[in-house]
Amino acid sequence: MMKMKPLITSMSIAILSVSMSVSAFAAPDNNIRTLPVSTADKLPGIAVLASLDVQENRSTSIDGTTSVATPKIKPNTNDSMGDLIDTKQDNRAKSASEPVAADNMSAAELTRKDEQSDRTDDISEGQAVAAPSDASSIDSTDPLSFELPQYEKSLDFSNDPTIKNIEDKDGKRYTTLNLSNYAKQVNDATWSPNMNVNSAMTIKMQALLDWNHASPGPIDGGWGMNSKKALINFQTMKGLPATGIMDQKTWDALTKNIPATKPVLVTYTLTDDDIKTNFSTTPSGSEAKSKMKGLYYQDIKEMLAERFHMDIRYLDKLNKNKNYQAGETITVLNTRTPLNQRINRVVADKASKTLYAYNGDKLVATYPTTIGSDATPSPQGTFKIINRVKMPWYKATVGEGKKVHMLPPGPNNPVGVVWMGLSKPSYGIHGSPKPEGISRQASAGCVRLTNWDVLEVYANIENGATVILK
Repeated sequence: MMKMKPLITSMSIAILSVSMSVSAFAAPDNNIRTLPVSTADKLPGIAVLASLDVQENRSTSIDGTTSVATPKIKPNTNDSMGDLIDTKQDNRAKSASEPVAADNMSAAELTRKDEQSDRTDDISEGQAVAAPSDASSIDSTDPLSFELPQYEKSLDFSNDPTIKNIEDKDGKRYTTLNLSNYAKQVNDATWSPNMNVNSAMTIKMQALLDWNHASPGPIDGGWGMNSKKALINFQTMKGLPATGIMDQKTWDALTKNIPATKPVLVTYTLTDDDIKTNFSTTPSGSEAKSKMKGLYYQDIKEMLAERFHMDIRYLDKLNKNKNYQAGETITVLNTRTPLNQRINRVVADKASKTLYAYNGDKLVATYPTTIGSDATPSPQGTFKIINRVKMPWYKATVGEGKKVHMLPPGPNNPVGVVWMGLSKPSYGIHGSPKPEGISRQASAGCVRLTNWDVLEVYANIENGATVILK
């Protein structure tokens, strides 16, 4: 299930115009998720963005009877988060040992990196199951089936706090007190034509897209692949020309249903429950993972990044010198409200790496996604959602000997915190342990979303909903 081969589709960058001049707070030039609490390095600047060449295809037939507009994006090999970095930073000589951010790599470099990563993943195939002791989940006629030890059968994840950590704000304290000057500038940013580009506007646009359910994936302060797609998708949702370029009509639509005083960045006070959450380093190898009580968040920053829809490196940038202790305040993103829209049809489009969610013929939400790979392509056709499971187990098959390991639930499970199985056996829509890799990784044929995006789909879709893979 987790055998990956990179699928990299590049797109050019949208022209953004902004009035303020502030230091950039984009995620740093490092695609390694820095989990221990540490200080951040000097922040990069933001350069002027290039235009986005977009074509829209309105003749795509979704179900044979209905034509729905979906954006068609013309690839451009110059797409990279490096386009956002100040030219002085771009021209700096980098040592051969210095890690390079994914958005700054060429397709060939990304291919090599993902292939190296694949070699550390020993899973040759796999299957998500509701529970290891569920007879309907493990077929007794399957020679790979087996009985778990009794102590593993007794593990109960029905009340695991992981879902609440991502979804629920109840009882948590959010204010706009003691915000940094940068955070205040983000909150006050307003678009107008012919403005200078800066990171305050970048973050505000990413947040507005998130609030309008055109998900940009992890918010990171850089106008990368998923942010560009989100802007195009939002314009499509609102019936605007899908140019990928900010204009007055797009800005007005983004802000139409958003209170003018709603802050993008807020302060959040860490609670005892936050600190006492189960954390554990995720080991490599399926056998080692199968011996864990749960594939929990590795530390509090990984948990907070998912809760607040942020790239963990951007969370770091906003909270330099923080110790992440109970009672301490940190700066985080003010996330979106629930979708509250019935989803009865979704279209997973491999070309645009997007999951389009519909209520009837109305496009109500879009999400960046990873869909299959060249080696293990997703099946094409129309299917149905047949089951929906939160906190699934994962049955991992390893090597030529077909040894089987049951991997426990958790956000670092290979399918994340949700599995929605399709009428096509072994295929489904699920979460991901690596949100920053969405749209840049490959999958073994399934449709992969960030954990927070897949939870939103889960909350609004029902069994029997139509899934179109194209």
